[in-house]
Amino acid sequence: MSNEQLAVNAIKGLSIDAVQAANSGHPGAPMGMADMATVLWTRFLNVDPADPTWPDRDRFIVSNGHASMLLYSLLHLSGFPLEMEAIKNFRQFGYPTAGHPERELHLGIETTTGPLGQGFGTGVGLAIAEEHLRAVFGEDLMSHRTYGLVSDGDLMEGISSEAGSLAGHLGLGRLIYLYDDNEISIEGDTDLAFTENVPARFEAFGWHTEDIDGHDREAVAQAIEAALAVPDQPSLIVAHTHIAHGSPNKVDTHGAHGSPLGDEEIKLTKEAMGWPTDEPFYVPDEAYEAFAVVGSRGAEARAAWMQRRDKAFSDPAIAARWGAYWQPEPVSVGSLGFDVGESVATRKASGKAINDLAPRVPNLLGGSADLAPSTNTMIDGSDAFSRDRRAGRNFHFGIREHGMGAAVNGMAIHGGLRPYGATFLVFNDYMRPAVRLSALMGAPSIWVYTHDSIFLGEDGPTHQPIEHLASLRAMPNMWVVRPGDAGETAEAWELALNRTDGPTCLILTRQGLPTLERESGTVKRGGYVLRAGSDAVIIATGSEVSVALAAAEALDGEHSIQVVSMPCVEAFLEQPEAYQSEVLSPGIPVASLEAAATLGWERFTGKDGLTIGIDHFGASAPAARLAKEFGLDADGVATRLRGWLS
Repeated sequence: MSNEQLAVNAIKGLSIDAVQAANSGHPGAPMGMADMATVLWTRFLNVDPADPTWPDRDRFIVSNGHASMLLYSLLHLSGFPLEMEAIKNFRQFGYPTAGHPERELHLGIETTTGPLGQGFGTGVGLAIAEEHLRAVFGEDLMSHRTYGLVSDGDLMEGISSEAGSLAGHLGLGRLIYLYDDNEISIEGDTDLAFTENVPARFEAFGWHTEDIDGHDREAVAQAIEAALAVPDQPSLIVAHTHIAHGSPNKVDTHGAHGSPLGDEEIKLTKEAMGWPTDEPFYVPDEAYEAFAVVGSRGAEARAAWMQRRDKAFSDPAIAARWGAYWQPEPVSVGSLGFDVGESVATRKASGKAINDLAPRVPNLLGGSADLAPSTNTMIDGSDAFSRDRRAGRNFHFGIREHGMGAAVNGMAIHGGLRPYGATFLVFNDYMRPAVRLSALMGAPSIWVYTHDSIFLGEDGPTHQPIEHLASLRAMPNMWVVRPGDAGETAEAWELALNRTDGPTCLILTRQGLPTLERESGTVKRGGYVLRAGSDAVIIATGSEVSVALAAAEALDGEHSIQVVSMPCVEAFLEQPEAYQSEVLSPGIPVASLEAAATLGWERFTGKDGLTIGIDHFGASAPAARLAKEFGLDADGVATRLRGWLS
C-alpha cells in the first residue's frame, strides 16, 4: 500500500473514530473527500505549519463545514499545532475541534464555516483580496491562490449563485473549488430536490469546469493542473464521489451523512481498508511522511517569499506602504466642515468621511449592493475593481446582498484590507448570515446601512426597518453605531476603523439632521451627556437625538431633562461604571427614544422608565407626517415625557 493510500486511509480512520467517540458528527463527507483533499494538500497547497499566518500563503476552505473532521485530520497530519488530543475530543468543550470549523489562524483554520454557502462566498472575497493586493504590491509580495471544498448543499444555497456570478464576472482565476458531488443530503438522494446541471450553471457564470472521478487521484491532480492553467476564470472541479467511501454498508447512503457509522460498521470499514480494528485513532508513520511534504514545500515557499520581501523593503516607500496595509496606525477623521445647525443626512456625512479617510487609509475599500448613489459609499478618484483594474477601491457588488456580505468577510479576514459593504438597513435581512459570521469570527468587516428608520418615508413599510437595530444589538461582538449628526458620523468611522477584533455596523439616515454643538471625541465612549438636567434622563440615538433636545427644551420650566446621545450601546457598556453613572445619573428616572423597536432599552430605563419608539410597522407618507402620526416629533415626545413625569 502506497504512503499516499495510507494517508487517505488515515483521514478516513481519524474521521470515523472521532465522530464515533463524540457520538455526533458527519463521517461520510470526510471519507468521500479524503482522496481529493490528500492530492490537493500533498501536491499543490502552499501553507507552512511553522508559520500558519504568513501573508502569501494559499487559503484553504472547507465550505461544507459539517466535514470538519477532514480539515482537522489534514491539519494534524501536516504538522499544524492541532494535536491528537484535540481530535480525540472532537466536538467537546474547550477543544478547537468544534463540530463546524471556527476561525483559528494559529491552527490553520482560515474561516468559520457551517452555514452552507458561506464558505463559498467567503472564498470569493479572499480571492478578491489577493487580486487587489497583487495589483498594489506586485507578484513578488502577493501571489497565492484560494482553494476550497464545496458540497451539493453549498451549491443549492442561493448564495452560491450570487457569489459565483460575481466571481465569474470578475474573472477570479486564482479561485479553485473542488465540488464533492456525492448526490446525498440529509433527507436522501439529492434528486429529491436538486436536478440542475451544475457545470452548465457555472459555465454560464463564466467559470472553467472540469468533470472527474473524485476517487481517481491522478484525475484530481490533472484537473487541478488544468484549473491552474486558466488565468482569467475561477474553476469548479466537479468530483463525483461516494459518501462514506470504503464503508461496506453505509456507502452512498444518507445515513452516513449526519450520524456515526457505529462500532460494527467501523470494524468492517477498517477491515476493508486493511486497518487495525482494535486501535482507535491509529495513524501509521507513513501517513505522516506522506504529509510531511506540505511543511517542507510551504517552508521553502515562505523562505523564498521572505527573501523577496526583504529585497522589496530595501525601498523605504514600499516598506512603509506595506505597513500601512498590514500594520496600520490608529486613524482619526478631521472636521468635515459642517456648521452647527446645518442640516446634513448622516449618509452624506459618511460619504464625506470616507473620502476624508481614503487618502490616509489606503487599504480602505468597499462598495454597495447597487445602491452607491444612495449609500454615498464611493471613493472619489478611484477606479472600480474589475477584471482590468484590480487596484480599484470601489466595488459594484450588484444586487447581491447575500454574496456581498460573504465577500466582504473574505476580504476582511484575508488581512491587509479594511473593507465595507453597504445597503439599506432593511436589507440587512438579505445578508444576515454573513453579518452574524463576521461577529462570530471577530472579522473587522464594516457594514454601512442607510435609510435607517420609518423616516425614509414614502417607500413605505417594506423599506422601513423597525426591528433591525434591536436584532443587530442582540448579536454578540457586534458594535452598532447610530450617529446623531455629521460630527458623530465622522467619529463613528474612527470607531469602526480602529476596531480590529470584530465588525461594526454604521446606521445612517436618509434625511437631513441638524449639526449639533457637541464635544468631540465622545462617540468612542458610546454615550455622553449632550444637555445636563436633574429631573430625568432621556437617551436617544441617531435622528432622534435632535428631537430629544427639542423636547427637553420645550419642557424647560416644567422639568429639567438631561439628554444623552448614545450612538453605540456596546461601547458605552464597556466604559467604567463611574463614567456610566456620570452619564445616566442614578437616582433619577430614565427614558429612551429611538424610531425603532423598543426591545432592549429596558436595560437602561428599568421597570419604571419610559421607552418611546415604534413597535409596529410604519406607513407610506412623508417623514414629517410619520413623525407626527407616531408621536416621534418634538411635540409628541414632550407630551409623552410630561405625562410620564407627572
